[in-house]
Amino acid sequence: MVFILFGVFLVALFIGVPVAFSLGLASFAYLLAAGIPLDIVPQKMFSGIDSFVLLCIPGFILAGNLMGGGGITERIVKFSNSLVGHIRGGLALADVGASMVFAGISGTAAADAASIGSVMIPAMKKDGYDAEFASAVTASASTTGPIIPPSLPMIIAGTLTGLSVSKLFIAGAIPGLLIGLGTAAMAYYLAVKRGYPKGERSSLKQIVKTFIGAFWAVMMLVVVLWGIIGGTFTPTEAAIIAVVYALVVGLFIYKELKWKDLPKIFVESAVQTASIMLLVAFANVFAWILSSEQIPQMIADFMLGITENKYLILLLVNLLLLFVGMFMETIAALIILFPVLLKVATSVGVDPIHFAIICVLNLVLGLLTPPVGVCLYITSSIGRISLVQISKAVMPFLIVNLIILALVTYVPPLTLFLPSLLVK
Repeated sequence: MVFILFGVFLVALFIGVPVAFSLGLASFAYLLAAGIPLDIVPQKMFSGIDSFVLLCIPGFILAGNLMGGGGITERIVKFSNSLVGHIRGGLALADVGASMVFAGISGTAAADAASIGSVMIPAMKKDGYDAEFASAVTASASTTGPIIPPSLPMIIAGTLTGLSVSKLFIAGAIPGLLIGLGTAAMAYYLAVKRGYPKGERSSLKQIVKTFIGAFWAVMMLVVVLWGIIGGTFTPTEAAIIAVVYALVVGLFIYKELKWKDLPKIFVESAVQTASIMLLVAFANVFAWILSSEQIPQMIADFMLGITENKYLILLLVNLLLLFVGMFMETIAALIILFPVLLKVATSVGVDPIHFAIICVLNLVLGLLTPPVGVCLYITSSIGRISLVQISKAVMPFLIVNLIILALVTYVPPLTLFLPSLLVK
């Protein structure tokens, strides 16, 4: 029966069926073959999404879309460019900086890549940068989206296992900054090596002006994190506050968001939310089947049978998740594998918050690897280059990210210091 489950799933993925429906088809095929009543499907789908914490998802998605529609992206880009545009490869560095700020609003890599990429990739190409380089920088920088809080994958991880979403958010701050700084360092190195252009140094007046323009965008991140860290409101309440904040800023401060734009933004946000919730629901059915077949326990026993050394277990987990991330969407992989691997990790003494960040970071790197590298598809489409071209161009950035993954894996204070200091 397990062969039917995985066989249908892999075939569906291979022929291009979306991950959510691939999980659903595989689950239906298994249940039919096993003679299990299909009424179990809606039960498990509902139980998978029946969580107060998951209400964060539509909130943060809507807030990000409202801020994007209110002219936030251009203001963030202008402020970043005023700070670093005079450095060799300054536009690439501005791209990274803008992505890191936008990550604190959107919580997803795809939104980051599409929003920042639509502005920065054409600008870099016009300024003399290679399309491959411009697309690769944007794709790599966008992976800060699910790491720097707020983060949709961390919401899922916390919902699955009962871990504090607030602690997960704060734990992702330093790894997210490291990803951004690592991407910026590699971008600068390649810019100098290839002789990419640099702009004129901005005056203090210009810097202040662009900062004032981006001030309300930056403050959104401050308000959300301050409220969560200080215990003023929960992550779900923070998402609703972010929506109200985005509406006020877009309609009355920036005044680029029009009332007539709201229906379209609401519909787009609803569609994005529905696609994620459907994925979560079908993945929960798939995970229930795996659990009933004791696949998770077999995986755990297999890994612990190889070694009980904490550091080797973490290495095995990294290799497994990096491989899975190449073929499966981040949230689906988290739902199926994270609870299983968490038991293995905690059994050898790994802190669960630390391990959650390791898993999210692993799977996020899958967004930069073919054949299912979502950020590669988005940025290559904007840059009008092939998947092969961007896959080659992103390799230096991927290597840097793997080094940061190793640091995060084997230096726990990088993830645990801030939560222990700030969240009680």
